[in-house]
Amino acid sequence: MLDEATPVRQGEELDLAALERYLRAQLPDLQGTLVVEQFPGGFSNLTYLLRLGDRELVLRRPPFGAAIKSAHDMGREYRVLSRLYPVYHKVPRPLFYCEDESVIGVPFYVMERLRGVILRSYSPLLQQLSGEALRAISVAAIKNLAALHAIDYVAAGLGDLGKPEGYVRRQIDGWTKRYRAAQTDEIPALETLIAWLDAHMPAESGAALVHNDYKFDNLMLNPTNLTEIVAVLDWEMCTIGDPLMDLGTTLGYWVEPDDPPVLQSMLGLTTAPGNLNRREVVECYMAASGRTIGDPLFYYLYGLFKIAVIVQQIYARYRRGVTQDARFARLDAVVHACAQLGVAALERGQISQLARR
Repeated sequence: MLDEATPVRQGEELDLAALERYLRAQLPDLQGTLVVEQFPGGFSNLTYLLRLGDRELVLRRPPFGAAIKSAHDMGREYRVLSRLYPVYHKVPRPLFYCEDESVIGVPFYVMERLRGVILRSYSPLLQQLSGEALRAISVAAIKNLAALHAIDYVAAGLGDLGKPEGYVRRQIDGWTKRYRAAQTDEIPALETLIAWLDAHMPAESGAALVHNDYKFDNLMLNPTNLTEIVAVLDWEMCTIGDPLMDLGTTLGYWVEPDDPPVLQSMLGLTTAPGNLNRREVVECYMAASGRTIGDPLFYYLYGLFKIAVIVQQIYARYRRGVTQDARFARLDAVVHACAQLGVAALERGQISQLARR
């Protein structure tokens, strides 16, 4: 059940000789020859397993062909983990950051390796879990999101991580701008979402540390108690902002059994019987956080729009030939599905059970 690494994907290899020299300079006690594998999940920053003797480390670097510096700032991600770890132990312990691009061609950082279960859409474990177990894991995940939003980010030294004032407006404007920069096709349904979001922004609900990519496959679970979250991973987009926008991202990833098949195949961790539906996710979050959400529609549509843009950026890299990862070839279908699901939510005025009947 443990999350394991696999051989490095073609085209995403690291300079092993240069990396090994650097690692030994940082950790002189390392023994053995460097062996590198890659964790297969994720479409953004790349994560590698480094083995030297009996020591295991994890390396994070930006994706090949990416030019989105703010979303792939390794120094920023390392700083977040360094300051967060003392007050929130559900993150890997960071070890060191390297900004010398002569080592592997880009900045990177190295952290401790944690062991646990990561639920992925292709995991056989999903078929083995009972409905009661999946519901308990769902509830634990949402309660942990509320706990993350309750962290005293100022005391942790992360008060300068972002500007909460005007956060909602900046998110809508920023993701719209990123979409325009990566746009490859005309998608009328997405234009409908952009216009609606721009015209229906709610007032700010407050400020909190927001993960910005909180979903099941960024959670590491205790293999002996899957309702216990060992670690929250992938902090590359973390900032200070409106926590309800963070919930919106989670809702966007929270696919239901009657959502478009392409979303179920890519993000279908939450479709198995027993999982909370999106309406129940909101209710669970309100109970755990003490926050009130009058109408979650805006936040859900924001989550779908943001995911569509992230996927569009990856698809654009593939269309332009800067990456050859075969997984990216049909990501345009995901962008269309997010847009169509958003329009369905608008037409029905709800965030859950959106299939036409």
